[in-house]
Amino acid sequence: MEQQGATRQFVNELERRFLEVQEWAISHWPDPAHPLTPANFVEARKEILALAQAGGVPVAAPGGAEPADGGPQYESTAPAPWP
Repeated sequence: MEQQGATRQFVNELERRFLEVQEWAISHWPDPAHPLTPANFVEARKEILALAQAGGVPVAAPGGAEPADGGPQYESTAPAPWP
């Protein structure tokens, strides 16, 4: 149980830092004609959540709330095409 707590703490800190980097990347992206959005980071966030699941820590869905709870019904994970 102690290892699960340590894993949860690690994943929480990793997710917090990842969100900081995501916000920084979005606000400093040099191409205003093609801005970054949180959708550009969905796959990376899934990998972080997979770490928690591998450590036996239950996690919420990557999109946040379920559709029945007011969350999005569809979240695109397709990467943007190359210019």
